[in-house]
Amino acid sequence: MPRPRTGLRAASALLAAALLCTLTSACSGGNGNGNGNGSGSGDRTGGRPAVSIAGSDHLGGAPVHVAQERGLWSAEGIDATVTTQPTGRDALNAVLGGQAQLGVVGDLPAVTAALGGRDLRIVADLSRFSDWRLLTRSDRAITGFAALKGRKVGVPQGTNVEYALSRMLASVQLTAADVTVVNLAPNQVTSALARGDIDAGVTFPSFYEAARTALGERYAELAFTGYTARTLLVAGPRTSDETTAAVLRTVLRAQREIGEDPARARQAVVAQSKGALQAGYVDTYQPRYTYGATLSPELLNQLEQEGAWAKAAQGLPGAADRAALQRHLNPGPLTAVDPAAVTVR
Repeated sequence: MPRPRTGLRAASALLAAALLCTLTSACSGGNGNGNGNGSGSGDRTGGRPAVSIAGSDHLGGAPVHVAQERGLWSAEGIDATVTTQPTGRDALNAVLGGQAQLGVVGDLPAVTAALGGRDLRIVADLSRFSDWRLLTRSDRAITGFAALKGRKVGVPQGTNVEYALSRMLASVQLTAADVTVVNLAPNQVTSALARGDIDAGVTFPSFYEAARTALGERYAELAFTGYTARTLLVAGPRTSDETTAAVLRTVLRAQREIGEDPARARQAVVAQSKGALQAGYVDTYQPRYTYGATLSPELLNQLEQEGAWAKAAQGLPGAADRAALQRHLNPGPLTAVDPAAVTVR
């Protein structure tokens, strides 16, 4: 076979390759894996890196949903896609499974993932909420948490709600061993109560009104403020700090808008829920959340307490001490955006 000539032909090939690189997104600086979940910024849309965020609780993660409804992401040069999962546990699984770069999750799912040896980064504590209810029926005569002993209690296990139940029980020196815990999806607690399959239930606040409507005169509840649930923003191990910081800057802008015009922010959350939330519920409960992206000693203290509970209740193998859990915090992006918000050391 004759040897190919290299001069003009080789130069032409190089020029063609350079032009192809310019015209395709493969050379746009992304990670090259085509799924937007790698260590870079992911795919690019209109020259902006695409960011995938798995959301859960619309009220706890309200700044993310406000940012999506108002189209605030583009100001930070990113093109975000927000998908809403049924629970924070599902949102976390989306991040760990590579379907999303970041997730809006509850504190307990993040702790159990850490103890289970999963690689995740907690980048911000987005909001706090402590207005819980134990839902029950008037014909069950549960007038205090001590009356739960020996009863059937429905709860979506693996979520913050399960930990809320544990705190209710602990307030009267009971544990899960003193009740029959029935694992239910969040939207199944109401129907199980109505049928009489369970004596009481704990679920997300968005289902409180449905329970009241379904049970009518039989509806009863016990208020509980002994547990502050925290909604966290977590990142997968391959999500860059630069991408995370851009998302946080947008979230902080959305938080400011919530403070400046709460009514408009509530309208945005209702719109983003796509019919899952009613305006009356959002108007009542969103003011009960405290917003502000932080990484604080209080957060770390709570993660440590939840870690100890998770090890005892679920038999998880990982270390639950403060140092081990702190290794899952990634303060870099929030420090870059708002240094005063990072007080954990």
